[in-house]
Amino acid sequence: MPLTELTALLVLATLTSFTPGPNTTLSTALAANLGLRRALRFVLAVPVGWALLLCVCAAGVGGLVVTWPALRIAIQSVGVGYLLWLAYKLVRTRHLANANEATWQVSFLQGVLLQFLNIKAWMLALTVVSGWMLGHDDALQRFAIILPLMLCFGFASNLTYALAGSLLREWLSGPDHTHQRLRLFNRSMAAILVATALWMTQL
Repeated sequence: MPLTELTALLVLATLTSFTPGPNTTLSTALAANLGLRRALRFVLAVPVGWALLLCVCAAGVGGLVVTWPALRIAIQSVGVGYLLWLAYKLVRTRHLANANEATWQVSFLQGVLLQFLNIKAWMLALTVVSGWMLGHDDALQRFAIILPLMLCFGFASNLTYALAGSLLREWLSGPDHTHQRLRLFNRSMAAILVATALWMTQL
């Protein structure tokens, strides 16, 4: 892969991975509410899920999302609904003790499946496949470079946000008997999820 193309891919990976989105927001919220260790399963699930999504798009299946409007709408609808449900659960978590309830935990499998419900993730995977792989004789070699690269960026970005959330955990559980800090934080995270869900409907 020429250096110019690799540089463009690195810029795309940086912008798409480290800008706020449903994955980074959830990584932050999970670490702040449940602790870093329990948030790691979601942090790991994000790159795994997106890698599977990239494989699906590289195999040509991802093109159906573009050519079949009904499939695209279905993915958007389920994804938006899931994000809104998570936002609702987050708003209802008013103190850290409640965060331990099973209803506010995102499993590894849920984290993987969330990537397939994220229309932004589909568009990114399709962009990478069409811009850096399709039509090139060395498509397999390019795939061997792109896959681990995007995995690293996905893991690094979500781990960074999770670390930030874990650092906030002590402050959120500080001497505030009314739990106003946690409520404000969770409502802010929920608002970002809602805004992201609304934005996804416009893609």
